Amino acid sequence: MLKTCQPPSAWSVRAATGEGDVHSAGTRPTATGRSRERCTTWATWPPTGPGTWLSPTRSIVALNVAATSMLTSRTWRIPTVITPAASWHWPSDSWSKTACPIAVPPGTYGETTVSSSPSPQSRTGSKRGEKRAADRITQDDLDDTLSDFSGYIAADELYDGPYCVLSIVDNQRFNRLIYEVLDHNPTEEDITKFFLRLGRALTARGLSLKGVTTDGSPLYPTPIAQGFGAVPHQVCQFHVMAEINKAVLKAVAKVRRQLKATLPKLGRGRPSAAGRRLAARKKRIEAKIADLFDHRRLFVQHHLTPTERKNLRRITRGHPELRVLRQIVDEAYRLFDRRCRTDTALAKLAKLRQRVRRFKAVGQTLKKLFSPTLEKALTFLDDSLLPATSNAVERGNRRHRKMQKTIYRVRTAQNIRRRIAMDMLRDAQAQGRLQTICMLHYARAG
Repeated sequence: MLKTCQPPSAWSVRAATGEGDVHSAGTRPTATGRSRERCTTWATWPPTGPGTWLSPTRSIVALNVAATSMLTSRTWRIPTVITPAASWHWPSDSWSKTACPIAVPPGTYGETTVSSSPSPQSRTGSKRGEKRAADRITQDDLDDTLSDFSGYIAADELYDGPYCVLSIVDNQRFNRLIYEVLDHNPTEEDITKFFLRLGRALTARGLSLKGVTTDGSPLYPTPIAQGFGAVPHQVCQFHVMAEINKAVLKAVAKVRRQLKATLPKLGRGRPSAAGRRLAARKKRIEAKIADLFDHRRLFVQHHLTPTERKNLRRITRGHPELRVLRQIVDEAYRLFDRRCRTDTALAKLAKLRQRVRRFKAVGQTLKKLFSPTLEKALTFLDDSLLPATSNAVERGNRRHRKMQKTIYRVRTAQNIRRRIAMDMLRDAQAQGRLQTICMLHYARAG
């Protein structure tokens, strides 16, 4: 049996040819007869010296061979891996990032060996200057903040796990004045010290406080009296109405449970004439329950369109106590009308409380109407500049909560202080940032 084989190692060495060195070379013998040798011997001449390769295959050496041509493989240059590197210096910073992307060169050979980049390791959510922000909030920054003090403040506490953040914000300028991070729940003594700190800063600059707005927490009345004296104390209108609306929704839920208890029980099988009447009654009650749940917001919504009022009359048909609830909510909203004074609003409140006492069905539900915080929520009617809500400080708390969703590490006292300091720097630079934006738009418009 005659066969031709090609040495496997012939392609991994260099052979000499007449035209110079090539990548690899090999020979293909032409067999014409059988030989008595037991193996085939191949001899190659690499650059380092002669080499011999033995094969255990049966001998295929031909006694008489014809001249053959040397087969050589294709020769090409091996491309060199090139890693471009460049730097782009960001404004107002000192570190750089790699600006040139690294990609594998086209061709048979080539691979990425190393990535050279002088930039530090990235930290997701990190902000430059955060560690230095607390040091930059100095006495001069407080002077700049109080330079245009409106005289009205809003105070609130933010609970964050074992920590509590006390904040005081200008209730008209919407910028934070001072803050403090506690590692425990605040007490009246803590809040008193916090208010005295602001009081000393206002006294040193010859400023006076005209009004304080807080939520309905019982922690604030005594510290306000001790820290600021006899200043108007406004309880947030939204917090008071939220408590009243919550009680109204509970009353509507109670009516739904009572209707659910009156559902008739139907037997199995095809209903009789009486059973069909019970089935129709059950469907009507279930539809009523579904309407009360789907349109429950109509009982607490401030302004209603004619279509919404029509739907409200439809779903309250047969339940006069629910219509009374809606009327009481309308009267509660009218108490906060800016067109009347505090004395007029207090007189309306007295009549409303007397009306609620007459309705035993809703008297227990609307206990919030007899709370003393409702009377303090009407203080702003005598001062047209006193804000009715504490939205200024609540806005800062919402920013803090939103930031924590993306940066989980803001859970320690030190990081909380730094993050709030960054927020204060943002407010301090707001005017300059606005002027820059306006100038850019003006220049772009030509």
